[in-house]
Amino acid sequence: MTIFEEFGLRLKKLRLEKGFSQEKFALKIGLDRTYYSSVEQGKRNISLRNIDKISKGFDISISDLFKGVEEWNGSFNELLA
Repeated sequence: MTIFEEFGLRLKKLRLEKGFSQEKFALKIGLDRTYYSSVEQGKRNISLRNIDKISKGFDISISDLFKGVEEWNGSFNELLA
């Protein structure tokens, strides 16, 4: 699994915990839904500016946004647990 995919799964977990659809969260942070979707799918090398928007949208620090991304090598179900 790539770092992009791991980061995307982390974002998806956070978004689901907050109860947002991709569309509503993307609108909240000022990103296009299709762009945000591709980030969650691990298909984008996202900019720091957009990482900042996402962390603010979740009301967490950038370091918390990346928490566990590099250590995680399990399945999506483990990530959601």
